[in-house]
Amino acid sequence: MLKVHINKQLFHYDLEVDFTATSEIIVLFGPSGSGKTTILNSIAGLCQPDSGEISLNDQLFYGDKNGSLPTRERNIGYLFQDYALFPHMTVEKNIRYGVKKKGTELNLILEKLLDVLGIRHLLSKYPHQVSGGEKQRVALARALATEPSILLLDEPLSALDSETRTECQNELIRLHELWKIPFIIVTHDMDEAKKLGDRILFLEKGTIIKTTACNR
Repeated sequence: MLKVHINKQLFHYDLEVDFTATSEIIVLFGPSGSGKTTILNSIAGLCQPDSGEISLNDQLFYGDKNGSLPTRERNIGYLFQDYALFPHMTVEKNIRYGVKKKGTELNLILEKLLDVLGIRHLLSKYPHQVSGGEKQRVALARALATEPSILLLDEPLSALDSETRTECQNELIRLHELWKIPFIIVTHDMDEAKKLGDRILFLEKGTIIKTTACNR
């Protein structure tokens, strides 16, 4: 279980949130500047709260007295809005980047990802040779290939056309059913939030003003 209880002074307001997540999809929804990405970055260790605590499955990520666990030790997958693929690497090398497992065990993980995401035919291509939807799938495969304990997604589908976006939404749901780990997703699209989320946390100026359960 993910537990987040943090405070952080931002430019226009104080961020103060308190929530938990089991093996479910949590959507962070709210206007730009409401603190959604700051929450993701705090979980990932890319920024540090001023106070509070973050833990996952009894592993302390951040605590007032214990300090902050380095990002590399948090076993987190993070899918950024721009996908952050390495342009000089093939799709296959991008997916394998940072994966510690080798041999048969790794190949089993990759085979599952390639099948679910339908990107086997892209392995020898470079990022500039694939479409936006394909880049999203490659970035998702790379994030999950490390077998993270949680997956963070910052507006992962915002740059896609409507048809591709719908396809990728379905793939995210299918991958979540297979991996059974917490997914924390930021989106500005309410229809997308309702489709993907088990729960939606509505944020305004750094505060969770409402939580809604969804019936996916």
